[in-house]
Amino acid sequence: MKAVFTRPKSLVDRPFHFCPGCHHGVIHRLVAEAIDHFGVRETTIGAASVGCSVFLYDYFDIDVVESPHGRAPAVGTGIKRANPDRFVLLYQGDGDLAAIGTSEIIHAANRGENLTVVFVNNTVYGMTGGQMAPTTMLGQKTTTSPYGREFGQDGYPIKMTEMIAQLEGVGYAARVAVDTPARLNQARKAIFQAFEAQIEQRGMGFVEILSTCPTNWGLSALDAVKRIESEMIPYFPLGVYKERKGNDFL
Repeated sequence: MKAVFTRPKSLVDRPFHFCPGCHHGVIHRLVAEAIDHFGVRETTIGAASVGCSVFLYDYFDIDVVESPHGRAPAVGTGIKRANPDRFVLLYQGDGDLAAIGTSEIIHAANRGENLTVVFVNNTVYGMTGGQMAPTTMLGQKTTTSPYGREFGQDGYPIKMTEMIAQLEGVGYAARVAVDTPARLNQARKAIFQAFEAQIEQRGMGFVEILSTCPTNWGLSALDAVKRIESEMIPYFPLGVYKERKGNDFL
């Protein structure tokens, strides 16, 4: 029989530990496919953050530096500037990139650092107990918003891709989801485009991926997937928000 589906070479051959229904495993697969496609496994250095995203070092057959919480863009900047021939991959969550790390990602993007950022948005602090994150939806119940997020007290969910896209140093910015086969293909294309932005030195490549967190949402895996369609996408619209074709900065 002919094999039509195999594990990417950039993924370590071991079972994922993520909660049932979590999309990190799917996203890992797409990122690994991009690493293999562009042939950058031997030159890639990952900057992992604190949170569920930190397990980058367990599953990818690449060099990885564990960054302090929110500081992956600063660590990635240092890696890239010291080793400009390396491909630098940042893999971050919303409680990391959009909260304690907001300053780092905004200024790295504004400087046009040639980094590829995969930003997993599941609207909650997944590893530390399900607290409200900057991207938590209005009305969403968390351990620190037991009655639901309320804009008068907590503000609105932050839209990182729209914010990042308006900065001149960004070469590519998109928001995708992985809840259906069609959207999986769109996410794969966006991740490939973000890789190309770094390879072609067009500035930061940024991909936000809407993801599930069934455990902290208190939902079944199936209902968690449905929530992406019914609640997340209406507030966080999918699409390409910026794509610079050349590498000339204004």
